[in-house]
Amino acid sequence: MDMRNALRVMTVAVLVGTLGTLGACAPEAGEPSAADAGAAAETRTFDWKLVTTWPKNLPALGTAPERLAEIVGEMSAGRFTIKVYAAGELVPAFEVFDAVAEGSAEMGHGAAYYWRGKAPIAAIFATVPFGMNAQEMNGWLHYGGGLELWRELYEPFGVVPLAAGNSGVQMAGWFNKEINSLEDLQGLKMRIPGLGGEVLQRAGGVSVAMPGSEIFTSLQTGVIDATEWVGPYNDLALGLQEIARYYYYPGWHEPGPAIEALVNREALDSLPPDLRAMLETACRAVNQDMLDEFTARNAAALRTLVEEHGVEVRRLPDDVLARFAVLSEEVLDETAVTDELSQRILDSYRAFQESVRDYHAITEQAYLDTRDGVDR
Repeated sequence: MDMRNALRVMTVAVLVGTLGTLGACAPEAGEPSAADAGAAAETRTFDWKLVTTWPKNLPALGTAPERLAEIVGEMSAGRFTIKVYAAGELVPAFEVFDAVAEGSAEMGHGAAYYWRGKAPIAAIFATVPFGMNAQEMNGWLHYGGGLELWRELYEPFGVVPLAAGNSGVQMAGWFNKEINSLEDLQGLKMRIPGLGGEVLQRAGGVSVAMPGSEIFTSLQTGVIDATEWVGPYNDLALGLQEIARYYYYPGWHEPGPAIEALVNREALDSLPPDLRAMLETACRAVNQDMLDEFTARNAAALRTLVEEHGVEVRRLPDDVLARFAVLSEEVLDETAVTDELSQRILDSYRAFQESVRDYHAITEQAYLDTRDGVDR
């Protein structure tokens, strides 16, 4: 009996000690528990602004950020809403990067070559003349180290980039006169951004930077003599066939332009993990969806331009393309030697392009050559 009494006393003592410990760990009155904090995080709502470089309702480019916002809103059941502002509605097109960096908008949507004033090498993350196509660009960004380098470049500005679209190979542009030789480029004023614009300048032309909303009037009034924009789908939407006769290819300057979503670093860090994952997933979805849309719509739009509007589709002369190719390498080399990070970015880009070039020579390119060259 004495032993049983002793055991009961010890058991009571242990229970009292355990309850005391649990009591010490319990939150004080009015203090939220860990479970309560988790529940609060899951119910907190986020309302963001997204500013773009595109005209309102422009097919694919302009509607992609709207689609992104819709996907995020649906996946989050309304916990995360994004209001989209077209170029000029909240900030001018070329001030999107600054707006995101300063936090006046949590997100932006545009192309990295618009920010060459911030970092000249940034243009590589949009497109490179005679560089990678959309499929290759996506491979470099997501599996070749490109995205990590992109984020390293933007880190000092407090901005995080995500791939959020691609138009595929573009057209060389609209011209009001024929291009038969390099002589025809001398003094030609053309709207063409990024590294391609620098190449044109070295070939004797004049590169003019302007947002898409200003192109029609500028070409119509003679402020510019030529313009590149995107491809048949978007060019038809802007009505460029009404003011230019000659439509040239191939798009040597933009073979696979990546469109970017810009996110303010502090705003991104404020998101709980599930909402951040939703945002990143939505960007990946829109990235592929835009390319799919352009692939489906460009062919039909080109037929409309030719058959209904009488547009003359022409190929740029070989000597012009050859000169552009030489100048493109010069521009790239000079852009990269400015600093160590720029050189690493260019080295990474070139190494990846070289690696996929060899494989695509016996797969993608070989297949297309075979498919289109076989007599039926």
